[in-house]
Amino acid sequence: MVRLALSRSDAALVKASGGSPRTVRGMTLDPRFQFIENQARARAIPWDQITPAWYRAQTEAGSKIFGGAAVSGVRVESVFVTGRSHSVPCRLYLPTVRDNSAAMLVYFHFGGGVIGSLETAHRFCGLIARAAGAPVLSVEYRLAPEFKFPTGLDDCRQAYLWAIENAARYGAPGGRAGVGGDSVGGNFATVLAQEFRAARAPVLQLLIYPAVDAVSETPSMHDFADAWPLTSETVDFFMKHYLPEAFDPSDPRLSPGRTQNLSGLAPALVYTAGFDMLLDQGAAYAQRLQEAGVRTTYHCFESLPHGFVAFPALAPATEQAIQRIARETAIALKGSR
Repeated sequence: MVRLALSRSDAALVKASGGSPRTVRGMTLDPRFQFIENQARARAIPWDQITPAWYRAQTEAGSKIFGGAAVSGVRVESVFVTGRSHSVPCRLYLPTVRDNSAAMLVYFHFGGGVIGSLETAHRFCGLIARAAGAPVLSVEYRLAPEFKFPTGLDDCRQAYLWAIENAARYGAPGGRAGVGGDSVGGNFATVLAQEFRAARAPVLQLLIYPAVDAVSETPSMHDFADAWPLTSETVDFFMKHYLPEAFDPSDPRLSPGRTQNLSGLAPALVYTAGFDMLLDQGAAYAQRLQEAGVRTTYHCFESLPHGFVAFPALAPATEQAIQRIARETAIALKGSR
């Protein structure tokens, strides 16, 4: 039924969603996302009744409907990265046609550290692997509240180190890898790029609507506080479950955008969404990277909301966006030698 509803014309979707296009800051939301946003508001569930398990199930259901078709020319293999006390499940994307000069990419999915899975980045990781001719390792890091910060970050660090040690086994340059992610996954990638800037540095940081400042009070935090799917209530829900009690949210391990010295970091591709509370902090971080002399490319997908990587089949503009990001990431991975 949802697919049928979204198959209507842009004009019909806008008419069913209040009658006029949703425009903020001169940006206009894609009609399909406007319709979904309008439906979400009409069926709002009180946040005091929402549990992490319920939210995860809803996210997986949405990803199943709008996750898009499987990517041809890519083989998928399950691997386990052994840590000190936990083996991190990962999904390795291996392209049929390989470019042995292209670096491996380690990817971390979205979800505020509470929701999301390998499925929510499945098509996107396959597209990057095929476009680059390089292996992509997607990481199933542990989630809160069962495993609060910094457990997920620790799992991602372990996966990155594993990739560096094992890249050559899968046809990529040995001892090198890039890091990437969307939302909190972009946060993990940012933190690791800063942590390893001196030794074992990543060859690339791919940051998609990254969460880089947990105490941000930029205008977009207010302008898009009611934008689906990341609202102010959603952010509060995530932080409540993700952070240990009394943890300082300005800590650079959680808010890497507050790190003063950004010089010497890996080249960066930074992408933001127009209808997103995190828009300003992502744009500001890209500008700071450029000012610090880091080779940085920045682009805002103005008609899309936060989280669009997880829903490539929801709107043509979403598929176009992830295809573009995959192509540009492929070029960066091939040019990293």
